[in-house]
Amino acid sequence: MGAGEIPTAAGDRASRWDDRYEMAGPTGVSWYEPHAGVSVDLMDAVGRTERTSVLDVGGGASTLVDDLLDQGQQDVTVLDVSAVALDVARRRLGDPPEVSWIAHDLLTWAPSRRWDLWHDRAVLHFLVDDTDRQTYVAQLRHSVRAEGAFVIGTFAEDGPTHCSGLPVRRYGTEDLVDLLGDVEVIDRRRAVHRTPSGIDQPFTWIAGRLRPTVGGRP
Repeated sequence: MGAGEIPTAAGDRASRWDDRYEMAGPTGVSWYEPHAGVSVDLMDAVGRTERTSVLDVGGGASTLVDDLLDQGQQDVTVLDVSAVALDVARRRLGDPPEVSWIAHDLLTWAPSRRWDLWHDRAVLHFLVDDTDRQTYVAQLRHSVRAEGAFVIGTFAEDGPTHCSGLPVRRYGTEDLVDLLGDVEVIDRRRAVHRTPSGIDQPFTWIAGRLRPTVGGRP
């Protein structure tokens, strides 16, 4: 599976996050972590193998893809609204054939396939509008195969109220379950992320599997 060309992302969100990466650099943004340990642990909890196809939503320049490739992952797709962020990761890794890169706004994206596992660290909490949150859930269910898995991390209830100048929506575990609907929760945990500037940010994490919607998949 070749990477191909990154489609052009348009709109204010793309410009905002492109600017953020250019100003702070990939290791200066508040969400940077050298290794995505919690993400990988929770992926393993839902049964990840080397053959599991992974969709990393909002992956940007994250090092998760590095960690997955180091463990032999064969099919990873990284989706992000920022083409700048994706290019950082693409150049860092040398554009490996196991990875596809998609520059697009999640809320308007039309997936062309389904994956086994959806991963999101810190996209959902930026969606403060209820319509956008419902679109997020619909995108998850359209992108993941029947009874596929998910790993989602958001700011916890005592986490930041704003990030990168934007308001966020904070979640407890039950808030996430209520939003996602009929899911099987396999693991849940609280983790504290230390930003590059030394600030602690509490996160709520949830991992599980989707249950088919009534009447079949949407």
